[in-house]
Amino acid sequence: MRSTGRGERGGGEERHGTDPPAAAAVAAGDTGVLTAWGEEARLLLGWSSAEVLGRPAGTLLADPLPFAALRGIAARRAWTGPAVLLHRDGRRLPVRLGLRLLNDAAGAAHWALTAKEPERAGPDARVLAQLPVAVAVYDTEVRLSTANAAMERLVGKSVREVRGLRLREFMPGTAFEEFDRVQEEVMRTGETVRLESLGRPPGDDRDHAYAMLVFPLKDGAGQVTGVSAAVYETTEQFHSRRRLDIVNEASTCIGTTLDVTCTAQELADVSVRRFADMVSVDLLDSVVRGEEPAPMPVTGSLAFRRVAQRSVLPGCPEAAARVGELDTVPEYSPAARALVTGRGSLHRTHEPDIRRWTEYDPARGRGVVDYGVHSIMIVPLCARGTTLGLAIFIRHRTLDPFHEDDLLLAEEIAARAAVCVDNARRYSRERATALTLQRSMLPRHSPRQAAVEVASRYLPAGSQAGVGGDWFDVIPLSGARVVLVVGDVVGHGVHASATMGRLRTAVRTLADVDLAPDELLTQLDDLVIRLDTDEGQGSPDGGDPSFGEVGATCLYAVYDPVSRCCTMARAGHPPPAVVLPGGRAEFPDLPAGPPLGLGGLPFESAELHLPEGSLLALYTDGLVEAAGHDVDAGLALLGRTLTRPAGSLEELCDNVLYGLLPNRPRDDIALLVARTRALDARQVATWELPADPAVVADARRRAADRLAEWGLAETVFLTELVVSELVTNAVRYAAGGPIQLRLIRDTTLICEVSDTSSTAPHLRRARIYDEGGRGLLLVAQLTRRWGSRQTATGKTIWAEQDLPRAEREPP
Repeated sequence: MRSTGRGERGGGEERHGTDPPAAAAVAAGDTGVLTAWGEEARLLLGWSSAEVLGRPAGTLLADPLPFAALRGIAARRAWTGPAVLLHRDGRRLPVRLGLRLLNDAAGAAHWALTAKEPERAGPDARVLAQLPVAVAVYDTEVRLSTANAAMERLVGKSVREVRGLRLREFMPGTAFEEFDRVQEEVMRTGETVRLESLGRPPGDDRDHAYAMLVFPLKDGAGQVTGVSAAVYETTEQFHSRRRLDIVNEASTCIGTTLDVTCTAQELADVSVRRFADMVSVDLLDSVVRGEEPAPMPVTGSLAFRRVAQRSVLPGCPEAAARVGELDTVPEYSPAARALVTGRGSLHRTHEPDIRRWTEYDPARGRGVVDYGVHSIMIVPLCARGTTLGLAIFIRHRTLDPFHEDDLLLAEEIAARAAVCVDNARRYSRERATALTLQRSMLPRHSPRQAAVEVASRYLPAGSQAGVGGDWFDVIPLSGARVVLVVGDVVGHGVHASATMGRLRTAVRTLADVDLAPDELLTQLDDLVIRLDTDEGQGSPDGGDPSFGEVGATCLYAVYDPVSRCCTMARAGHPPPAVVLPGGRAEFPDLPAGPPLGLGGLPFESAELHLPEGSLLALYTDGLVEAAGHDVDAGLALLGRTLTRPAGSLEELCDNVLYGLLPNRPRDDIALLVARTRALDARQVATWELPADPAVVADARRRAADRLAEWGLAETVFLTELVVSELVTNAVRYAAGGPIQLRLIRDTTLICEVSDTSSTAPHLRRARIYDEGGRGLLLVAQLTRRWGSRQTATGKTIWAEQDLPRAEREPP
C-alpha cells in the first residue's frame, strides 16, 4: 500500500515554528483502515505512524463527517469540505478535508485523504494579550482560531473550549447569529463592518452595550485570509444616547396640544413606549380646572385627580385608580415626600415605606401583588416653582429594576411635561376668560323685528390659536329696517375679544345715527386707527407695536322690507352669499374696501334688490378657509350647502357647519343667516304733501282714515298728535320743499315725516310763555321712541308707538 505523503522521519520529532503544516495526507484501504501515514500528517495531528496504522480512520474524527461527505463515500465520489479532527493532545482541530478514490497498480481501490489546516492570519498571541479590548481571530471558515484574555472574560469561555467553533455555536442567541452573519459578510466582501448590541455578561444582572468592529485580515497580496472582531463596551455612551433619544422624543410628542389632559396622556404614552411598564399621572384638581394650583397642605393626606395612565397591559388593570377618580396619598408615603422635596425617588416594593403605603391603600397593594410590580419611581411635576401633581412609573413585565439613570431620565421628561401642563393650564384659563367675555358681548337672541328671519352660530377655534375676535349683530333701525353685520378682529385671546366688544359697541352707536354703510365703515376705520395708536402708546414696554396692534374686517348690510333693497359695504371682509327664491347661491361682486385700521382709503356701498324669501348669509373667513380646501373651494361648498333643503334656518346653520368644517377648526367662525321678509303694500301708507300750513289738518285726517282701515282706532288720537307736530315742524323748516308722510304698520306703528331740510331736530325746554318748542317734547313723552336720520334729499323724523295687544301681529 502506498502513501501519498513523504516518508516518516521518526515518531518522536516535533515541528517548531509559527506556521502550521501546509498539508498532510494519509491513505486508507477500502475497509476504512489506515494503511499509510505521512510526515505532514504527523506534524498536523501529532500522531506517529506506529500509533495510527491499522486503526479505523474514523477514530481521528472529533465530529462526525457532514452528510455530504458520507453521501460522497457511499457513491464513491470525491469530496472536499470542512471537518474537525482530533489532535494527539486532545485538541479539536478544524481542517479542510479531501477524499479521493485511487487505484493502485494491481487495480485495488484506496481512499486518499488530504487534510489542510486553515491558514491563520492575525497578530501574535503576545500582541493580542496586551490589547485593552476583547479581540478574537477567525479563520477563512469563520471559526475561532485564537482570542485574548479580555475576550475569554467577555464570553465566559476559554479559547481551548471553543477553538474551531463558529461564534453562533458557542454563544447561542439571535444577536450572536447576527454577529456570525456579519463575519461571513466581511470574509466575503473584505469590508469592515461596525455594529452595536446589548448583552449580559456572565454573573451580571444588567444588560451592557457593546460595539463590535469586524474587519478583514489580509496577506501581502491583499487576499482575505481571515477576520478579526474587536469588542469594546459602550454601556455609558449607549445609555447617554438612549436618554437623549427619549428626551428628544418627549420634546416632540409631549405638549402637542394646549390641553392639560392630552399633555398628561402624552407623558404616559412616551414613558411606557420607551422605558416603563405602567405610568400614571395625577394632577391637583385646581390644575385640571385651569385655575392656579392650590397650596400644598402642611399635614394630612394629599388628593390628586387621575388624568392619564398607560400600561403595557390592555386597560391598565394594575392601576390603583381609574382616569377621572381621586387618588389619595398619605403624608408618610414616598409620593408625599417627593412632593415636599421636589425631587424624584426610586423604590423597590419590598421596602418598608412602600409596604406601609400599600397597606394603607388596598387597591394599590393588590396591583403590586397580582401583577408582580417590583420597581417604582415617583417624580413630582413642578413648573415655575409650583407643584402641579406627580407621575408614578412602575415595572412588572420588565425584569430589570429601575436604576439611577432611569430616574434622571424620568425627572427630565417630567420637568418638560410639567411646563407643558402649566402652559396648557394657563391657556385654558385665558381661553375660558376670552370665551366668556366674547359670548357675553354677542347677541344671545335675535331682537324683535319683522324685516328678516335670522339664525346664527358662533364656534370658537379648536386649535392652539385661542379664541379670536369674530362677531356678528342684528340691529333694528327706524322704518322697519334692520342691520346685519359681521366682523373679525385680528388676533386671538382676551385682547382680541376686548377689541371685538369695543368695535361692536361702536357699530351699534353709529348704526343709531343711521349712517349709510360706506360712511359707517369710514367712521369705524377712524376709530380702529385711534385704538391702535392709543394702545401702542400705552403698552407696558414703552411702545412695543405688537402690543397695540389692532385691525379688523367688517361687512355691514342694511335691509329695507318696504323697498326690498339691501345696501351693503365691506372692509376687507369676504362677500355675502345670496340665494334668491328658487335660484342658486351667488356671491355679489361688492367693492372689497380695505381692512379697518389702514386709513386713507374710501369705502363704497352697493345695492341689491332682494325678493321676499331671499337668503342672505354673512360669515367670517374661518368658515371658508378651513383645512383641506382653499377659499374658492370653500365658497363653492358653502353655496351648494345653502341651496340644499332645510327645515329651518337653525337646521341650515347646522348643515353649513357640518358640511364645511373639520372637527377642530383652526380659526373662530361666525355665521349669520337671514331670510328676507317684505311689508305688504296694505301695511304702508304714503302721502306727498305741499309745504303749506293748511295741509296739517289734511294730514291728520288721512292718517286717521288709514288707521280706521287697519282697525287701529285706539291709536288715532295719539297718531293725530304726532302727525300734527311732525308735519308742522316740516312745514316750518322745510324751506318750501315737498313733504312726505308715511305710516308703517309693523310690530309697532311707525310715523315718518320727510322734508328737504338737513337740519337735525333737537329737544329743548320751552319757557312758560313760549308759543312753541313743545312739539318734539310731547312726541318724545307719548311715543315709544323717536329720532331722525339723514337722507339723500334731506332728513326724516320718525316716531314709533306700541300697537294694542290684540293688533300687534301685522295682517
